[in-house]
Amino acid sequence: MSAYLHNTIPNLKPFDFDRHHDSHFLNQKWVLVNGISEKKSVYTFKEDNVLEISRKDNIIKTSWTLDIQNVFSIETEDGLISVKAYFKDEDILVLNHQDKDEFAMYINTTDYDDEINSVADIQNYLKEKYQKRVSNVIYEHEFYYISESEEFGPNTVEELTDKVKSEEISAYCFVRDVNENDYSKRLRIVDLMQEL
Repeated sequence: MSAYLHNTIPNLKPFDFDRHHDSHFLNQKWVLVNGISEKKSVYTFKEDNVLEISRKDNIIKTSWTLDIQNVFSIETEDGLISVKAYFKDEDILVLNHQDKDEFAMYINTTDYDDEINSVADIQNYLKEKYQKRVSNVIYEHEFYYISESEEFGPNTVEELTDKVKSEEISAYCFVRDVNENDYSKRLRIVDLMQEL
């Protein structure tokens, strides 16, 4: 991976054919983030190496191939380009140009109900996506809490919320993740409740 890409978007995972090809890549609607304020483009990599690029009222059909080293060759309006694919997560794809310090970023909108036509729409998409992820992680996770100088737990956030509602404990009790050793993050039950 080029230093340029790594410095711009850290923690990318390389495309893994077995893991990504069928479930995360093929037949997904990938909205191109780059230049979305000028024109919206949706890329769909299909079987038989067909690439559909949808823009407003027209669909361009072109081709793509993948070699043994996970380098994609894509036929574009500018000619044949070689890119290496990376995932930020299952819904963010980055294609790194092999001959230039350039990359294209895409977001998967296959299961997203709202239209994405602008930078603000992308921000809303990402905000909603990561809020759901945080809520799911917090909802399933367990925490210890301190009440009247004594530690209790572990409890899920739902259990802690019930204890607060029944006035068993204060919403301002400090909590720590089961994987942490102390309460130095100064997180309280009320902070967890706000994330749900």
